[in-house]
Amino acid sequence: MAVTISLALLFGFLLVILLRSKTLGAGSAFGAVMFGFYLASTGAADTVNQLMRAVVDALPDL
Repeated sequence: MAVTISLALLFGFLLVILLRSKTLGAGSAFGAVMFGFYLASTGAADTVNQLMRAVVDALPDL
């Protein structure tokens, strides 16, 4: 659970940085957030969580 919250904060921070640097527009940011929100309610959510868990578990071995 702590990893999930940390990743949510990390991606949220990245989204804010992209918005402030005007690399990403407000409409695109809204689309990205809504895509993530609706993706979390689909059957793909378990696959995405497993993928992120595998990446996080693999990082210390690098």
